[in-house]
Amino acid sequence: MSERYVCIHGHFYQPPRENPWLEEILRQESAHPYHDWNERIDKESYAPNAFSRILNERGLISRIVNNYARISFNFGPTLLQWMEKAAPDTYQAILEADRRSAEHFSGHGSAIAQAYNHMILPLANRRDKQTQILWGIRDFENRFRRFPQGMWLPETAVDVESLELMAEAGIRFTILAPRQAEAVRPPDHDGWIDVRGERVDPSRAYRVPLPSGRSIAVFFYDGGLSRAVAFERLLSDGHTLARRLMDAGGSARGPGSLNHIATDGETYGHHHRHGEMALSYALKIIEDSRNVRLTNYAEYLERQPPTWEARILEDSSWSCVHGVERWRSDCGCSDGSNAEWRQSWRKPLREALDQLRDRLNPAYEQACKGLLNDPWGARDRYIDVVLDRDHGNVAGFLEREAGRPLDQGETVRALKLLELQRNAMLMYTSCGWFFDDLGRIETLQVLRYAARAIQLYDVLFTEDVEEEFLGLLARARSSVTGLGSGADLYRTRIAPERMGLDRVGAHHAVSSIFRNGDNGVGTEHRIYCYSVRVDEHQRLTAGGIRFELGRLRVTSVITRSTERFSYGVLHMGDHHLVGGVRPLGSMPGHRDRVADLVDAFEKGSTLDIIRFLDRDFSASTYSLNSLFRDEQERVVHRILETSLGDAEQTLGSLYESRMPLMRFLADLSIPQPRPFRAAGEFVLNTRLERALNEDEPDPVRLESLFHEAKLTGLRVDREVLGLAAGAAVERLLVKLAEAPDDAEQMIRTRRVLDFIRSLPFATDLWRAQNVYFRLLEDEYPYRMGRAQEGEGDARWWLKEWDALGSALGVALPALDPEVLEAAPRRRSSDVAG
Repeated sequence: MSERYVCIHGHFYQPPRENPWLEEILRQESAHPYHDWNERIDKESYAPNAFSRILNERGLISRIVNNYARISFNFGPTLLQWMEKAAPDTYQAILEADRRSAEHFSGHGSAIAQAYNHMILPLANRRDKQTQILWGIRDFENRFRRFPQGMWLPETAVDVESLELMAEAGIRFTILAPRQAEAVRPPDHDGWIDVRGERVDPSRAYRVPLPSGRSIAVFFYDGGLSRAVAFERLLSDGHTLARRLMDAGGSARGPGSLNHIATDGETYGHHHRHGEMALSYALKIIEDSRNVRLTNYAEYLERQPPTWEARILEDSSWSCVHGVERWRSDCGCSDGSNAEWRQSWRKPLREALDQLRDRLNPAYEQACKGLLNDPWGARDRYIDVVLDRDHGNVAGFLEREAGRPLDQGETVRALKLLELQRNAMLMYTSCGWFFDDLGRIETLQVLRYAARAIQLYDVLFTEDVEEEFLGLLARARSSVTGLGSGADLYRTRIAPERMGLDRVGAHHAVSSIFRNGDNGVGTEHRIYCYSVRVDEHQRLTAGGIRFELGRLRVTSVITRSTERFSYGVLHMGDHHLVGGVRPLGSMPGHRDRVADLVDAFEKGSTLDIIRFLDRDFSASTYSLNSLFRDEQERVVHRILETSLGDAEQTLGSLYESRMPLMRFLADLSIPQPRPFRAAGEFVLNTRLERALNEDEPDPVRLESLFHEAKLTGLRVDREVLGLAAGAAVERLLVKLAEAPDDAEQMIRTRRVLDFIRSLPFATDLWRAQNVYFRLLEDEYPYRMGRAQEGEGDARWWLKEWDALGSALGVALPALDPEVLEAAPRRRSSDVAG
């Protein structure tokens, strides 16, 4: 075959960031203005690659394409788990891309699997390697509905044992860096050719023979070209990128050769802004070129089976020139942001975790006797529970593994043992060692997983393992003044986050004060990975004071453990709140506590209530500080609503009474007095944001408010209002998509969009453009056909649709001028209301 092949691989990955006690990501301030880093990188890379723009010569959007359907890619399983719930549009686009890629690439989907939570496999024991590989495969099957042909090794870190386990599991190929090739052997030759130092020819697949007699195919990507994409601004020009990809190797690479690169997927958009657009344009050029075929690795293997053999360089990786030392020693590799810092903390961190693992494993194995027939096989298969925690699925899994139904106590113990093992693997996520300092969020995260594993061990066994762990961790020291050692960070940052069911009960009790009407007996509430059932509830009020007390039951969805609690919460207005939660104990004792508290409330003795709470709940008293962070923000926002409403009313009166004077001052170019400016900008921005957030924004109202800002010289919040304006257009377009024949909605949408586009600041129209394109694909050909048949309404629709597209920066297919000219005129004043 005369074709040359081009393949682009993206490794899309974020470390697991979930709080191990809540199984949710809590707010990460360093990701501002986004909730967390997953959300931020989704907005900057993952979503833009799913809906990537190709621009025409006028800078208008001519196509929106799914890059994933034309490249080879892998996504970290824990990232996809987050994305499925938090970014469903991106998630579905990724799954759809794999289905569509199979149509392009001879039945071979472009997605490949990844070892589960990005553990450095050469540094893991055999059992962990096997579980990581099997979990990665099973997660992939669950999402993509097929068996993966390839698997990405975390950091491409490789050893022969890992390749053996992958081949045994059915994996056909993996992707490595060129420096990971030690030697190659041509077909029908006995001698090996040394290719260390990136001298391997990347233009073919290689077969790696394994000691078991199995083999696995390996692709060594083009190192120089991959570096140019990732670090040398090759993504600044899609045309140049395409030419470099097609011409790599020059005439030395003949028909059937493969030009391919591999980089972090976040390169396209997150590391390089608009890099996804350069990628889209390059893919289009390659697809349109003769004698070059865009491919993925599985299709290439089928068309060009490996005839050369290769030996890998054991314990090597793509991001450490010293092998895998970056994840166990101060080798000198770092992110480069703090050149004077040392990473001597890496070795004691790894040693502390290894020691902890080696203490946990024998205890796990022993405790499984009589409970799980095959402890390590059960762990390998536990991924089926991680993927689906439905009660029936969990019960079925445990019955199969135990060979009998388990009672409640046995169920809880078995699940805690398996969760101990899951967290003992999560604590090895590679990012914990990758960066410059021990105090970064990635390293703190692996310590959280270690703390959760230790907590489960403490519940299951009597022997203490934490002090020995902290003794080793104390040898790991931060380069940041004041942070101290790993043990210090564990005690000050991690240990306070440890929690039990009582903390969940306290969260529910405190937050229930700010919920209305949904705390009745028998109601159930989901709080992260816990279920809370209200068994008894009383709400007492007197003036501005509210008192709630009762009984509740907290159940972990993860381990099925359950506890019952008494609670009482006194709210004295605003943020003044005190509450207590304690184990239920006996019902007579509970009734006595309730009677004392109700009696004190009815007597109006707030001090007695606080005294009783302190006496009966002792150390288990809580306040707003006890709420989990995200709920804490919601509650504080609700508390502030009344105060902010009062402030808006007061400042609004001041602003309106002084508005003529402020206009006069602005006309004379005299700066506004600070009190006037502060009041005016607060009121005006609040009113603008509220107007934009209305279900049907009124363009007349919006124009009036922005005109006020112009006349008074007041500043508007461009970032907040730009996001709100984009969301307003998206809402209107979604409504139009639901009723495309609604002429009033069409005109209203265009008027709001025309006004928003006239504003003197950037508006985020990205999501609105996506909605427009979906409607374009569904409706435009149909309307065009009807217009060409002479239907006047269809002609009008096309003309309005063209105006919408222009305002959104979208280039439409060419319209017949006669069709446009014949379109009937409809005035905005014709629309009722």
